[in-house]
Amino acid sequence: MTRAIALLTGDPRADRVVPPSGATARLTVFAAAAMAFLAVFALALSLATGRLADRWSEALAQGATIRISAAAGQMQAQTQRVLDILAVTPGVASARALDAAETRALLAPWFGADLPVETLPIPQLVELREDGAGFDAEGLRLRLAAEVPGAALDDHARWRRPLVAAAERLRLIGLLSLGLIGSAAAVMVTLAARAALAANGQVIRVLRLIGARDAYIARAFVRRFTLRTLGGASAGTALGVIAVASLPRADEAGAFLTGLGFSGTGWLWPLAIPPIAAIVAFWATRGAALRTLRGVQ
Repeated sequence: MTRAIALLTGDPRADRVVPPSGATARLTVFAAAAMAFLAVFALALSLATGRLADRWSEALAQGATIRISAAAGQMQAQTQRVLDILAVTPGVASARALDAAETRALLAPWFGADLPVETLPIPQLVELREDGAGFDAEGLRLRLAAEVPGAALDDHARWRRPLVAAAERLRLIGLLSLGLIGSAAAVMVTLAARAALAANGQVIRVLRLIGARDAYIARAFVRRFTLRTLGGASAGTALGVIAVASLPRADEAGAFLTGLGFSGTGWLWPLAIPPIAAIVAFWATRGAALRTLRGVQ
């Protein structure tokens, strides 16, 4: 607590060692704002893809489809036989055959809304929902092959795994981006602190001659650059949140990228970016200041 208060209040005499304006000040504030702005988008990407992975997994995990290919005169009988099998299959909560209107709606994006599904040899689709325990997909597939040779089970596993894996990789990329952004911010602050120390080499020598210790001198640089980073990161975070909030909502456009953003309590996560940036700046400046002061004769 004492260190935090000292960091905020500072020492006016020591603060004069660090130039209050100039290239280093502008560079520090700009770099912190830019990195915080990018961090907001990386965080939004990570959270959005996490929600996407969960949504895809939940949507596909509980469903399966059976395709029935048969002659027109046998289609109804085979469909009924499949429904009878599903009715006594453990783990199947419900099953129903899709009607012509639903089949037409599924094919409309590719063939148009006027496709005459009644006159085309299109397989009959049976949609089933599984309960919490799930069903034995391999056992059901073998039974269908024996009793209804024209029926094929698709439990969506081959579609679910690549989709969920892709979303998980995107979430990992977002987290790695946050790490890279933090590292880049630390490098920029370190370079700015070293430049300020080099520009004030003569002042540092005079302070040493009158008895000032390196820790006292470094504290002034640490405070000034930490507060500059905190201010820049706060501004960048605010701009980033505004930019994310201005993106189209998923329910407005329905596209994949329009789901990028925060949801619910996720809007609180960007509030952590400025203090984290300040902590990174604190340690980066402290390390750079102490190393540079040891080299100043």
